[in-house]
Amino acid sequence: MSLDTLTELVNGWGTPPRQEDGRGDTPHRPVADIAARLRLPPYVSAALTPQALAQAADHLHGVFRAESGAACAQSLTQLLTSSGVRPALETGADGAPRAVWSVDDADHALVAAAATTLRRFLADRGFTRIGVCTGGHCADVYVDQSPAGRRRFCSVTCQNRTRVAAFRSRRAAGADS
Repeated sequence: MSLDTLTELVNGWGTPPRQEDGRGDTPHRPVADIAARLRLPPYVSAALTPQALAQAADHLHGVFRAESGAACAQSLTQLLTSSGVRPALETGADGAPRAVWSVDDADHALVAAAATTLRRFLADRGFTRIGVCTGGHCADVYVDQSPAGRRRFCSVTCQNRTRVAAFRSRRAAGADS
């Protein structure tokens, strides 16, 4: 699973992001769209229901909103354990080794795919590279892949909206004095 697909899953199907910005129960995209982007086997895609996507997204949102690196690690480890993901190594058609994973229950494949993606990213980049948007009325998550590692907003739109609101607030305070 790509990091973009992971954030799309959490932001599009997670309860906190949908409630915070007023979408309610309406996700960003239909189930078929996220299933196609995940490129999961048909038996796994068949298990993707709106309820399964929302539940997976809500579990993953907990990793992003963890208060500390230790809490983030604990939350992610719990997801990896509960999904029953098992890492393995297999030989590709070209004879080269490739890392793979499996689960016993297809219902756990979505969380397993997302959790292994996050595990790999966090092991390489650290816990400060993920989080929940600091913009007002937004609970979308972000994965900071920038060189500087200073991202705190889910998108440029949220960043600009927050900056404009701060500017207007300062301007109004200046007009009152």
